[in-house]
Amino acid sequence: MEESKSSVASRLMSVKRMSGKSYGRIAEETGLTNVYVAQLLRRQAQLKADTAPKLQAALPELTDELLQEMMKPPLRSYDPHLIQEPTVYRLNEAVMHFGESIKEIINEEFGDGIMSAIDFYCSVDKVKGVDGKDRVVLTFDGKYLPHTEQKSEHMVSRLRLQGD
Repeated sequence: MEESKSSVASRLMSVKRMSGKSYGRIAEETGLTNVYVAQLLRRQAQLKADTAPKLQAALPELTDELLQEMMKPPLRSYDPHLIQEPTVYRLNEAVMHFGESIKEIINEEFGDGIMSAIDFYCSVDKVKGVDGKDRVVLTFDGKYLPHTEQKSEHMVSRLRLQGD
């Protein structure tokens, strides 16, 4: 019987805890972003074969079985109750509050399109503000994807049907 995603993620988080390392430290040792490391350990991202040895070096308690599980395409999902967690709620609130303005700036700078969440990098950093207090810096670095005009002459499936 295949182990559940939450069970695998729990085992992976246990390996991280046993290592005593932060996401940032693991990220430095693997060349990944701190958020991507967290995504891997929560089974929200797929571990690539060339990265597996680096992750195993950073987390020696990772078993070959867990590494093989991490290399399978994950079921990218979330618990709908997650929105009740205060940090997640505030992130959602910030995106909703600033979203329309961000969208307008993207359109102004790039044209009619969106930011990819697939060809996407994300990181969390800690900096000191001008007042000396800790501040959270979230970086969303996504590829720009322009919307396309849908001309029937460019629709490959329709062209193929007409050729038959």
